[in-house]
Amino acid sequence: MQDPFYHKEKRRKKTRMLAADAWLDSAMYEFGQSVGRVYTVVEDFFSRFRVSGFKRFFVEIFSDVLSFAAIGMVLVTALALPAFDATATGRFNKVEDYAVTFLDRYGNEVGRRGIRSDDSYPLDKLPDYLVKATLATEDRRFYEHWGIDVVGTLRALMSNAQGDASLQGGSSITQQLAKNLFLSSERTLERKIKEAYLSVWLEWHYTKDEILKLYFDRAYMGGGAFGAAAASEFYFGKKVTEITLAESAMLAGLFKAPTRYAPHVDIAAARGRANLVLSNLVDAGFLTEGQVAAARRSPAVPVDRSEEANSPNYFLDYAFEESKKIIEASGSRSNTFVVRTTIDPVLQSYAEDAVTSVVREQGEAYRVSQAAMVVLEPNGAIRAMVGGMDYGKSQFNRAIVPNRQPGSAFKLFDYATAFEMIPEYDPDTIVSGATQCIGNWCPRNYSGNSVGRISLISAFQQSINTVPVNLSIKTGRQPIADFARKIGLQNDFPVTRSLALGAASVSVIDMASSYAVFANHGYKTPAFGITRISTLTGEPVFDADPDAPRERVVSEQTVNYMNRMMRAVVESGTGRRAQIEGVPSVGKTGTTSSYRDAWFCGFTGNYVAAVWFGNDDYQMTRELTGGTLPTIAWQKFMAYAHTNIEIKPVEGVKFQPAPFVIANAAPEGQPTVPAVERPPGLKPGAAQKLLDMANLINNALGGAANQVALTVAPAAPSKSL
Repeated sequence: MQDPFYHKEKRRKKTRMLAADAWLDSAMYEFGQSVGRVYTVVEDFFSRFRVSGFKRFFVEIFSDVLSFAAIGMVLVTALALPAFDATATGRFNKVEDYAVTFLDRYGNEVGRRGIRSDDSYPLDKLPDYLVKATLATEDRRFYEHWGIDVVGTLRALMSNAQGDASLQGGSSITQQLAKNLFLSSERTLERKIKEAYLSVWLEWHYTKDEILKLYFDRAYMGGGAFGAAAASEFYFGKKVTEITLAESAMLAGLFKAPTRYAPHVDIAAARGRANLVLSNLVDAGFLTEGQVAAARRSPAVPVDRSEEANSPNYFLDYAFEESKKIIEASGSRSNTFVVRTTIDPVLQSYAEDAVTSVVREQGEAYRVSQAAMVVLEPNGAIRAMVGGMDYGKSQFNRAIVPNRQPGSAFKLFDYATAFEMIPEYDPDTIVSGATQCIGNWCPRNYSGNSVGRISLISAFQQSINTVPVNLSIKTGRQPIADFARKIGLQNDFPVTRSLALGAASVSVIDMASSYAVFANHGYKTPAFGITRISTLTGEPVFDADPDAPRERVVSEQTVNYMNRMMRAVVESGTGRRAQIEGVPSVGKTGTTSSYRDAWFCGFTGNYVAAVWFGNDDYQMTRELTGGTLPTIAWQKFMAYAHTNIEIKPVEGVKFQPAPFVIANAAPEGQPTVPAVERPPGLKPGAAQKLLDMANLINNALGGAANQVALTVAPAAPSKSL
C-alpha cells in the first residue's frame, strides 16, 4: 500500500502543470490578439495612402526607382572605397623621376623620355588668355560646378553625337586632375566612379584656384613635358609668361590629346586644334572675334622638333620602362641618364614602312586596322619595333603586350618538344594524321578534310592541325608549355586541350625571342634593347656583357630539324610569300580559328622578325590568314633589310646565299665600283635609288653587261594560308 503523502504530492504537481499550461495558452492567445490589433492599426494607418487605378502605376515606378537607386549607391560606394584609401595616404601620383636621353646603336640621339618639368608659376602670373583658353575648351562651368559638371557632360555628349569636330570632353577639370593625381589612364567604369568621388573630395579640400593651378602644373602636355611651363619651353622655347595668344591656344588644345595634337608630331593638326580653341574663346564670351583674328592669321610657330617626332616612340616607351628597372636596381642617386640602345634607325624605318604600307593598301579589303612587328638580330638585339599604325593616335604598344593568340605559329613549340622528347623522330617520320579527340573536343584541319599517315615535315608545311594535337597527346601538354616558357614565352597561360593549336596569350616580342633561339643555334635568346646606361656626367650604371655565358635550351639536332621544316613552309607551304631572292628565309604562319589574329614569325641568317595583324577590339577580320598580309609585310621588310649586306646562312638549311657583290669587276683598265656596306640613314626608297645610281655609274664605266647584281626582289605571288 502506497503512502497517502505520495498521492497528494502527485496531484499537486499535476495541478501546477495544468495551471502552467492554461497560463501559456492564455498568454499566446493574448499575444496573438495584440499582434492582430497592432496590425489592424498599422493597416488602417497605411490605408490612407493606398493608391489605385492609374496613379498606382507611377507609385510603383517611383518605388522601383528608389530601390534600384539604393542598390546602385551601395555598389558605387563599394567601388569608390579604394579611391578614398588613396587620399588617406596623402600621396599623389608622381611625374617621372628620371630624365633619359636615348641613343641608337650608332650613338646618335633618337629621343628622350622622363622628366621635362620646370618650376611652376602662380596662377595670377600665367597669361590671362592661356587660362581663359583652357577654361573655354576644357571646362567652361569650372567655377560653377562642384567637381562634376552635369550640364557640361550632357552638352558634350550631344555635341559629339552630332559629330562636332571640337572634341568636347565630358570630364571637368577637377575630374581630369583627380585622374592625374590618383588614378591610372585605364578606361573602365570603376575608374570613372572613383574619378567622380575624388573630384568631389578635391572640391571639398581645395579652392577652385588651387585646383586650377594643380591642373596647369600636373597635366601631361606631350613630348615628355608635364605642366604648361615645361610645355611652353619645349614647344616654343620661351617662358610660359611670355607666350602669345596663338601659342596659348595651341597649348590649351593639348590637354585632352597631347600626343595627337602635339605640334612636333603633326603641326597641321595642332594648328587646326588651336583654331578650334580660339573659336571656343569667342563662343564662351571670353574674347571677341576681332580679338582672335590676328591669332588666326598668324598661328603659332613651334620650335623644330621634327627629329623627335620621327623617333621610334614605341621602342622608346619600352626602353624607358626597362631603363627604370635597371636604374632602380643599381641604386644610382642621379636622375639624368644616357641610354645606349640597340635600335637601328634604318631598319626601324624599313619596318614602319613595311607594316603601314601593307595595312594602308590592303587592310580595308581584309577588314584589319592594326599591326605590330619586332625585329631582332639572332643574338636578341632589338633592331626595330613597331607597336601600331600611328603612335600619335594610340600609344598602346601592341608589340609587347601578351594578349593575342598565335594560332599555328605556336606549332614550333609542339614539334620541337616532340623532337626533344622522342629521339627516333625526325622530319621524315611518318605519323598518323587521323583525328584523336580529347574528351569531347575534336580538332579539325583548316580545310575541313582529314588526313591519313603523313610525314612530320609535310604536316608542318601544310599546317595540319590534327598532327600537333596527336603529338601533344603523346608528349603531354605540360612539357609543351614548359618548353615554350623555357625558350621565350614569359607570360603565364593555361594548359588546355587546344594548347597545341595556339590557345595561349603571347606577345610579338616573345614570339620573336622564341624563334630567335633557332636562329641562334639553340641558345636562349631573350630580346634586349639596352646595351649601356650612364649618368649625364658619364658615370657608368649598366653595361651589357657581350661575353656572358649562353644557355643552350634546344639541341643542335632539333634546331636543324625545325629550321629544315620552317624552310619547307616558305618554299612550298603556307608561307610562300616570304621567299626572298638570294636569301635563305624560314618561318611559320599562324591564324586563329576566328580570324582575329594573323601571324608570320621567321628569320634569315641575319634577322629574326615576328609580325602580327588584327584589330584592337578583337573584331574578326575578313578571313585574314598568316600567309597573306603578315607574310607580305615580313617579306617586304626582309627584302629591304638585306639590301647591300652580306647574306648569312641558316643552320640546317641547304641554300646558297647570294654573293655580297654590288658591282661586277669592270673591264680591264677601268676602275671598279667598290662594295661598301649599307650606311645608316637610308630610307626604304633611298636604298633602291642608290642601287639605281650604281647601275647608271656601272653602265657608264663598263656597259650593260656589268649591271649591279643585288636588287630588292619582290616575292613571287602565291596562294597560301
